[in-house]
Amino acid sequence: MKSMTGFGKSQSLNNNIQVEIEIKSVNHRFLDTQFRMPRELLAFENDYKTVLKELIQRGRVESYITVTTNIDNQRQLMIHWSLLDELVLQLNQASEMRYKEKAFNPESIMTGLVTNPQFFEVTENKEMTQEDAQLIMKCYREAVERLDSSRLAEGKQIAGVLTVLLNEFEQQMLAVKELVPEIEQDYRHRLEKRLKQEVGEQFEESRLLTELALLIEKGDIQEELDRLVIHIKKAHELITTDGPIGREFDFLLQEMNREVNTTGSKSVNIAVKELIVQMKTMLEKIKEQIQNIE
Repeated sequence: MKSMTGFGKSQSLNNNIQVEIEIKSVNHRFLDTQFRMPRELLAFENDYKTVLKELIQRGRVESYITVTTNIDNQRQLMIHWSLLDELVLQLNQASEMRYKEKAFNPESIMTGLVTNPQFFEVTENKEMTQEDAQLIMKCYREAVERLDSSRLAEGKQIAGVLTVLLNEFEQQMLAVKELVPEIEQDYRHRLEKRLKQEVGEQFEESRLLTELALLIEKGDIQEELDRLVIHIKKAHELITTDGPIGREFDFLLQEMNREVNTTGSKSVNIAVKELIVQMKTMLEKIKEQIQNIE
């Protein structure tokens, strides 16, 4: 059993980049993935989703990928050689002809042009190399695995809580079951009282038994209790099952709630009514817990 709530984080670096990835997940009916990452990584989004789906099947999952580049390794010097060649040619000609008789220093002019972007330009290479892409993917996989581990750990805690709640629910159901003979006896006393009011002290025993059988059949809750026993057993099995169980558990809980409501509508016994209230309260607590499981 896994919780849908979890957190995973991973960091890595090489000579070019430093990667930091954080992934968090919360409850959701389906798998909803959201990514916050540099534009250079948009082409890899489907690859990240594939890795995520290997371990995560339900929940809203938000992935934050931060990439910091090593600026010195990413910078490139671009020299506009055609313009520079033309400039050198012109300067050499000027020093030999135009300024032959005057003080003229072509080297100082060339030195001053280093900061001129028309001749020399420093650019940053933002293209993602294969080595960088592999590093980010490895880092992302580690973060997903840690997210999965945290969901498993929380799922284990939820499983313990569910087991306790189911055991309490089962005890309440068994208490109702023990009251079945008392319920039938109540029916008999109520029916005898009604017959005495209508026909007096003298009435046929066969009539009493017939009316009693019909009344007991109408208010029989044994079938509902038997089905609850089956549902409780199934719930315990789901708790120990690997893989997503949230939807199946939710459906099972609806069935259990239906049986409890039917039992309550059939019963007039005060003790049973009180137990039904407790059972419905317990089912609400169980429902709160299963909203968190995958």
